[in-house]
Amino acid sequence: MIERLARILNENSRHDGVTETEVPRLHILRSVTPTEAIPILHKPAVCFVAQGRKQTTLADHSYLYEPSKFLIVSVDLPISGQILEASPDKPYLCLRLDLEPAAIADVISAAVPGGLRNEEPQRGIAVSDVPTQLLDAVVRFAELLESGRESDRAVLAPLAEREILYRLLLGEQGDRLRQIAMAESKLSQINKAISIIKKNFDKALKIEEIAAQVNMSVSSFHQHFKTVTAMSPLQYQKQIRLQEARWLMIAQALDAATAGFNVGYESPSQFSREYARMFGLPPKKDIEKMKSMPATTWQ
Repeated sequence: MIERLARILNENSRHDGVTETEVPRLHILRSVTPTEAIPILHKPAVCFVAQGRKQTTLADHSYLYEPSKFLIVSVDLPISGQILEASPDKPYLCLRLDLEPAAIADVISAAVPGGLRNEEPQRGIAVSDVPTQLLDAVVRFAELLESGRESDRAVLAPLAEREILYRLLLGEQGDRLRQIAMAESKLSQINKAISIIKKNFDKALKIEEIAAQVNMSVSSFHQHFKTVTAMSPLQYQKQIRLQEARWLMIAQALDAATAGFNVGYESPSQFSREYARMFGLPPKKDIEKMKSMPATTWQ
């Protein structure tokens, strides 16, 4: 079954990197070579590896996943991803399904008619084994990429996605999935705070104001934010700032001082120090290295 999934993904990926498919929210990730650890902002999604191995790191925590496992991310997280096993003969292949709260809520309303408890939030990322029934549903979902009829994808894709979400809800990561859809959950409050920080990443962080906007005390906000993201709000903002600065230097050819200023740094030396600490090289050398790599490895 996993071999069939790998064949479908390989035949329907147009290039190395991310291929957006005709099925909404369904993407294919492919690489013929291992990669360095590349920082990205990972959005809520579930990822199924069909071939190869990858390691994802959040703060000081690492998560290894391969064909027997899947990765779930429940909030926007600044992580780094490194493909460990890939070759031209056996490329790394992964199916990513972006998680839509409304779609999850629709399945919950049918699967859990008695409602849900507002449980304490968990870390916003986890790896689990793939049960056979879930893998079967994922393969059927991927098979829609082979259909020549657009009507098949229009009619069957929502049903296939619904089954995947249902299988996930019944599994050991069901709590994480449920909290994405609960408007009043602690995870929803932290997700709202993350949106505020992302929108205002270049401004001074005002913890008291953010905590008030998400209806939490400052101490509760700090505690739950760190539980979900494995970092403090300030550390989260710093990672967002540095990733944005990196992108500005690549996409707009800004120099380090200008990019640092645009993301909220007043001191060029502080920006360079923190940039090197996160990416392993000073800004200029890091951007030279990134531009020498295939764009699909970091886009």
